[in-house]
Amino acid sequence: MTSPAVRTARGNLPRTLLTALAPLTWGTVYVVTTELLPPGHPLFAGLLRALPAGLIALAITRTLPRGAWWGRVAVLGTLNIGLLFPLLFVAAERLPGGVAATLTAAMPLMVALLAVPVLRESPSARRLAWGVVGVAGIGLVVIGPDAAFDAVGVVAGLAAAATLAFGVALTKRWGRPAGVGPTAFAGWQLTAGGLFLVPVTFLAEGAPPAIGPAEALGYLWLGLVCGLATFVLWFRGVATLPVTSAAVLGLLSPLVAALLGAVLLGQTLGPVQLVGFGLALAAIVAGQLPARGRPAVRTAPPAAVSRAAGGNGVRGRRR
Repeated sequence: MTSPAVRTARGNLPRTLLTALAPLTWGTVYVVTTELLPPGHPLFAGLLRALPAGLIALAITRTLPRGAWWGRVAVLGTLNIGLLFPLLFVAAERLPGGVAATLTAAMPLMVALLAVPVLRESPSARRLAWGVVGVAGIGLVVIGPDAAFDAVGVVAGLAAAATLAFGVALTKRWGRPAGVGPTAFAGWQLTAGGLFLVPVTFLAEGAPPAIGPAEALGYLWLGLVCGLATFVLWFRGVATLPVTSAAVLGLLSPLVAALLGAVLLGQTLGPVQLVGFGLALAAIVAGQLPARGRPAVRTAPPAAVSRAAGGNGVRGRRR
């Protein structure tokens, strides 16, 4: 007889697969950045990944926040987009890529910890243990023998993981306003994060770089695919899946980056890296199962969120 945990995981499978497309696609960012984009302008790349995609989503949905959601969107957009991108770039510039990826892979572990105070969930030793396994697996895949540790880079990498973890937890706690679709919700956050990045980018990097055909292709990929399309899937998944199940899917991003590095850039994957792949994949699968001995909690659709929870109206046409 199939256990309730397995039945719940099977019921969530379609949403899990759609959500997984986001971190799978984000794994291409490193290759696109190094092979197509001009060096020395990572924040400009982050800005073009966020703001145009957010404005396109707003133009499509013609939906704006109302009431308390203006403040909530500002917080979520800053955490999930605006602060995250600069911290990731600082970590990437000051640390070897493997070290930076391993630090940011701590995000699911931090989400499991934040679920206690933010979501009022009971602490779970199982979730914490699999979070540690996932970080260890990513470390085996991407950290090489010449890894070096820079204090500022380490702080930035851990801060990026904490920022995204806090953003994921708050996204789960607040949900979405009634009648607001995932495209509008993603557009709000991408726009807020992009607006936060405008002054940061131009103060830190100055004038934008010259853009040729290759650079234009890279920026389009980052904005339309790694920005608009994937964040719609990601925020929809965070709202409808258990929070730790969605968070652990983030481990797919460094795995894809490592695979692309091996296939496209000639980087090698030895036995140690393959063991790391196995550990990370085991953590991802285990993260999709409810905790044993507890009844599975079925997440209500976002449209069912009551007006009392903060979704009390939307300005503009709703889609």
